[in-house]
Amino acid sequence: MKIVCLDLEGVLVPEIWIEFAERTGIPELRRTTRDEPDYDVLMKYRLDILRQHKLGLPDIQKVIAEMGPMAGARDFLDSLREAYQVVILSDTFYEFAHPLMRQLGWPTLFCHSLEADAAGMLVNYHLRMPNQKQEAVKRFKELKFTIVAAGDSYNDTAMLGEAHGGILFHPPENVVREFPQFPVVRDYGALRAEIDRAFAKN
Repeated sequence: MKIVCLDLEGVLVPEIWIEFAERTGIPELRRTTRDEPDYDVLMKYRLDILRQHKLGLPDIQKVIAEMGPMAGARDFLDSLREAYQVVILSDTFYEFAHPLMRQLGWPTLFCHSLEADAAGMLVNYHLRMPNQKQEAVKRFKELKFTIVAAGDSYNDTAMLGEAHGGILFHPPENVVREFPQFPVVRDYGALRAEIDRAFAKN
């Protein structure tokens, strides 16, 4: 049995924090896992910036509701699910992802959760578990699945390395330079071809 594990942001949907940064005019919120490999450092930084600007979960959800998947993402995902099981492994949050999952046809999503106070201000975040992308791939392998994974950022590389085949999809050049062992593709047609090729090798 074969499972494709995909990152969400940067692979199927735009980077939520970048979109929010652009709409609010707060450039500091453009910082993502492409720039900061330590996720805890990144999230504490984001929560601090939101507090400074008095922006809460409803403000972010309003932006997300106006977003949509990347061009071609739904067709790519639908085609992929005809041939393989597909699981989205993301470091986003269920509170963010819900409207985007509807537009993608409700694929299976493993991610994290946010904690907000009564006023909607974000006070904390809760990881489902540490290194959840890599750990999920490990457990799928223990269940005798063959895994091919694709992502775009630092926080995907452990997952890619754990899988039987790992692919970087439209990554920034700093990630390409640091992880030359992974093939790089820039569009959905090339990603599908690379996924098929990786499964054929395994």
